[in-house]
Order: sequence, then structure tokens, then C-alpha cells
Amino acid sequence: MRVQNAKTAPTSASSSGIPRGQLPRLDLLYSFEAAARKLSFTLAASELFLTQSAVSRQIQQLEDELGTPLFERRHRALELTDAGRIMQRAVTDCLERLRDATASVRATTTTLRQVAITTTPGFASLWLIPRLARFTATHPGVDVRISATLEVLDLERSGIDVSVRLSAISHAVGNVLFEETVTPVCSPQLLTNHALSLKQPVDLANHTLLVTDTPQGQPLTIDWEPWFRVMGLPDMRMKNTLRFSQYSDVVAAAVAGQGVAIGRLPLLAELLRDGRLVAPFSGAASRFGYFVNVAPRSAGNADAQDFVRWLMAEAESAKIVCA
Repeated sequence: MRVQNAKTAPTSASSSGIPRGQLPRLDLLYSFEAAARKLSFTLAASELFLTQSAVSRQIQQLEDELGTPLFERRHRALELTDAGRIMQRAVTDCLERLRDATASVRATTTTLRQVAITTTPGFASLWLIPRLARFTATHPGVDVRISATLEVLDLERSGIDVSVRLSAISHAVGNVLFEETVTPVCSPQLLTNHALSLKQPVDLANHTLLVTDTPQGQPLTIDWEPWFRVMGLPDMRMKNTLRFSQYSDVVAAAVAGQGVAIGRLPLLAELLRDGRLVAPFSGAASRFGYFVNVAPRSAGNADAQDFVRWLMAEAESAKIVCA
């Protein structure tokens, strides 16, 4: 005995298409929507750049196709019938959906001018972002995308145009943006604390060390070591430690007076210049620098090339201000 399937495939209007004869022409619907919204054939005609008689004929044709009146025609006034109100809701909704879909499709086919940059969170928040408005002001049609991460991204595979990375000068690849100097920095209020003197480098032993977490096996003071070496303090240990995952948080803690951080210059030049941070001692070259690389595929991206030129100009200005 054959048992029929309990489930049958649902029918769908889209599987065989919608017969054209079941839908009114689009120009009739446009005229109806305008007349229903204005409740005036004359005002609808003015909006659509048609004559009043042309709109009236189109509405009449639509009513003939539907087999029912859509308007009650009164002396110098129109009012929608029940059928007219049903059609108005449906037509308005359909035309709005069609408008939105058209705008969406046009947007995706418009050529996008974009520059994608990858750099460290510290460089992005402390140096790049405060200056970025100067680039966007002169390139209003360019979409700038910043990927701030400690991960070194493959420029080609990730779709990145430009990278700015901190690298040892001896092993660097790319164009140097600026070389780095390091020096202890802290809140100016910390210098006025007479109970915790900070007049000589050895006084750091009585202060809180502010650092970013380091990879396993590396000392917490690895960023301090170039400065400790120049100062002749290779075995310096500070009273206690506050660790953060991001260098920008280290800087925020220093501004808040919670301890002493190693300041990377020129990243912190603005904070030192406006007095939010102070550098109680002289600096030392870290033997690191920030280097710029451009993806090979971005050689033809004029906006990416403009961005690199702008970066170089900003770095040169920063050097002059710091000098």
C-alpha cells in the first residue's frame, strides 16, 4: 500500500513568476500615490510634471483595471475610498522598498575611495588619531579604516594599504617615520610629593612602575632597559608594579598620577608640551623606530599614496616642534 507524503512542497508565487497582467503599470501607481498623498489631482500633476487631465486619466485607468473606485470625487475635494486606502498603504510601502533597494544597489556599485591602515594601538590613539582630522579635511571623499592591533598583519591578505610599525632600526623594512627616544614620564603632581622624591634616577626605586604586560620570558622593564643602560642602572627595581594590556592605558595611569611610565617620544610629545605629563630626566635613544610600508597592490591607490605623504609631513612637523 502506497503512503503519500504528509508534507507537500509549499507553493510560491516566485517559483513561476507574477503574471504582468496582475499588476498595474508603475506610472499609474506613481500617479495614484501622489494623488492619494495630496488628495488632489492638480497638486499631484504639479509634483509629477504632468497635466491635471493626464493624472485624472491615469487614475481612471487604474480604477478600471481594479474594477473599483479609489477616490470619492467631491466638489473641489477628493477622499479615498476603503479600496483606495488599502491600495495607498500597499503602493506606498512598495515604492519605498523599491527606492531603498535602488539606493542600496547604487551605493554598492559606486567606486569606494578607501585607505586601510594597520598600526599599534598606542601609535593609533596617541599619535595618529589626534592628527587624522587634518587628512580627512583635505580628502573628504576618502574612507579611512584603521586596524589598531599588536598583530602584524599580512598587507595583501588582509586588504591593508599602509602599515606603521615599531621595529628595531637594525632590522627595519620600509621608510622611517621617526626614530624613538624613551624617557620616564609622570604626572606633574608626582613631582610635588615631598614624601616621594624624584630628583635623581635612583629615586625611581621608591615609585610605582607602570608597564604593559610583556610576552612570557621577557622582563617587565624591557621597554625601560635602553634608558636604564644609559643611566647606568641595569639592575633598577621599582617599589611595585601596575600592569596594563595597552600602552595607552599605561599613559592614562601616568597622567592620573598613579606612577611612572616609560615615555615613547615623539608619541607623547603633545602630553609633555601641554603639561599633562612631565619628564624629570633626560631621554635615551631606544634603537627602535616607526616605519611605514605600503602594500604592492596599493601602488595605484592615489589616496593611499597621499596618506603616506601626509604621514611623512606630519612626522617632519612633529620633529621640528620637538626640537
